[in-house]
Amino acid sequence: MAAGITLLLFVMLALGTPVAFSLAIAGSLGLFMIGGLDVLAGVIMTTPLSTAGSYELISIPMFILMAEFVIMSGVAEGLFTAAKTWVGRVPGGLGMATALAGAGFGAISGSSTASAATLSATTMPAMLKQGYDPKLAGGVVAISGTLAMLIPPSIALVLYGIIADVNIGQLLIGGVIPGILVTLTIMATVYVLVLIDPSAAPPGQAYTMTEKIRSLKVVGPMLLLFMAVTGVIYSGIATPTEASGIGAFGAFLLAIKAGTVNRKSFMKALTHAAHASCMIIMIIVCAKIFGYFLTMTQSTQMIVAWVGSLGVSPWVVLVFILFGYLLLGCLMDQVAILILTVPVVLPLIKALGFDPVWFGVIVIVVAEVGLVTPPVGLNVFVVARYAKRPLQEIFAGVWPHVFSHLMLLSVLVAFPSIILWLPKQMAP
Repeated sequence: MAAGITLLLFVMLALGTPVAFSLAIAGSLGLFMIGGLDVLAGVIMTTPLSTAGSYELISIPMFILMAEFVIMSGVAEGLFTAAKTWVGRVPGGLGMATALAGAGFGAISGSSTASAATLSATTMPAMLKQGYDPKLAGGVVAISGTLAMLIPPSIALVLYGIIADVNIGQLLIGGVIPGILVTLTIMATVYVLVLIDPSAAPPGQAYTMTEKIRSLKVVGPMLLLFMAVTGVIYSGIATPTEASGIGAFGAFLLAIKAGTVNRKSFMKALTHAAHASCMIIMIIVCAKIFGYFLTMTQSTQMIVAWVGSLGVSPWVVLVFILFGYLLLGCLMDQVAILILTVPVVLPLIKALGFDPVWFGVIVIVVAEVGLVTPPVGLNVFVVARYAKRPLQEIFAGVWPHVFSHLMLLSVLVAFPSIILWLPKQMAP
């Protein structure tokens, strides 16, 4: 029965049925077949309130609102200018500055699509104007936008923590070092590409040390906002939910300082945040209904028992799981992937002896690759739309970054302490 209901779910998804409705319909049908109308009615009557009433869930609309206020403040352009001043002269300097701006914007945003759209409007024109190869420019913009998924405050990590019932604070802090390594990997990839083909990125402008120091003034508010969120979580002063409220208020102050807050822009930010939050919470509620069906059929326990009977190394199973995530990332939205797979996969990961915090960060790194690979490649579509460039051109530019990401992923898998060291130092 479980296999049939799961097949129905994927058929509805393939037909374009919204993820939330697909989960609710498949889960409800499965529950009705198991326990009749009484069981189905009991689940449907209690699940929405118990799920949407979760305290941790408040962090999702707050972090989304934070991202909206950050976009409103226009801070991304200042971050790019500062990064360009420091590294613009080296080969591929503007591309490296794009990666740094993406990391900085991700550290105060948490939304990968918002980051990709903002970078497309700010850094892409600057690179093309200087004579960069459009493929190189589009590729680095698309991959740099994914950094917002990993560097806290990451909405994806928060969502994973809620679904998996894992400490959200440890997840967010666990994304710091991998986020830095991914940023450096993007910069190194750009440098190698320019070494191979110097004509792809003309030399940039040199700046004096005085100009470099002066450019840092825009970085100060960004660092303060980052510390207001990540710092209070790491030190134990505030929970991630409380930190999300601090972050949203801090981003609002940034927008006020930039002079971009008016009635129209304020209502637009609130509306966008409300729409995105309702969509995510609706999916979570419906996923709980489907989760009850999986629990009653003991599907996850059977999968764990079956894998245990295979007698293969846990690392072999992990490689197959990550390969599955890579394939799903090419076909589906990342939020849908997390909600559909984590309730099933995580018990298996725990049974194999892997740390759920480490696995959460690994899954997000894999999801970054999915954001730039065809046929979905959401970030590529965003960059192509905002930069008005052909899709094929952007896809061609991201392939070198996909390969370098996979190399870094293998390092993070082989050495879990890279991810887990910082969360272990957190204040209790």
